[in-house]
Amino acid sequence: MASVRFVAIGDSFTEGVGDDLPDGRVRGWADITAQGWADATGEPIEYANLAIRGKLVWPIVEEQLEAALALRPTHLSFNGGGNDMLRPRTSISRIVAAFDRVIERCDEEGVTLILLSGANPSGQLPLSRVVQRRGDVLSAAVVSHIANRTGIVRALNWPDRELSTAPYWSEDRLHMNSRGHHRVSARVLTALGFEPPAAWWSLPALPAAGPRGVAYYREHVGPWMRRRLTGTSSGDGRAPKYGTWVEVAPSPDVD
Repeated sequence: MASVRFVAIGDSFTEGVGDDLPDGRVRGWADITAQGWADATGEPIEYANLAIRGKLVWPIVEEQLEAALALRPTHLSFNGGGNDMLRPRTSISRIVAAFDRVIERCDEEGVTLILLSGANPSGQLPLSRVVQRRGDVLSAAVVSHIANRTGIVRALNWPDRELSTAPYWSEDRLHMNSRGHHRVSARVLTALGFEPPAAWWSLPALPAAGPRGVAYYREHVGPWMRRRLTGTSSGDGRAPKYGTWVEVAPSPDVD
């Protein structure tokens, strides 16, 4: 059994939406971190990813947390609340209570918690000031809540102004592209005490892509609004991409 068993739970941020591979799969910061972790230690690690796009924070906790802990991980990463934040009348205290549940259960099971805040997409989105304000409040509430806690690995992305700029985001402007996911992974590995590849902090900018103006609203905002009105989610019917352990070996070119 590998000495590191890393399981990730969350929504599209952790599933890896926006970091699209040529075969249609998504990768994302958690996959990149698993590989970087194995490379940094020179040993295989076990990795699972139960994150499902579109999930609100309490469904993440209720549907993914116990399944993740049942795998008996050494480390569990958690992020949530981004989808809640985009909805009116969101209760910040209820989101913070979900973080409490995850912290409590990881403490009970002796699992090291890797706690992330999401990246800030507000500069690219409609109603950017509203998103910025809600995100600031949520980020401050969580950071304050865990300020005196020890033993939690913190990888806080919301305050990263560079990451909030357009070159790190995919064409839907809500999910990070490969460049953004690599920057988040660099932050997680650094928080774990490793030195990530320096290039991961700022890979070369990708060509500008994606619809503009009315076309953007038609292709991305319209479908999002229809899901809200119909009570559906982009994650409905989806299974985790790695619902049980997969082994991630060090890259062949890493000494």
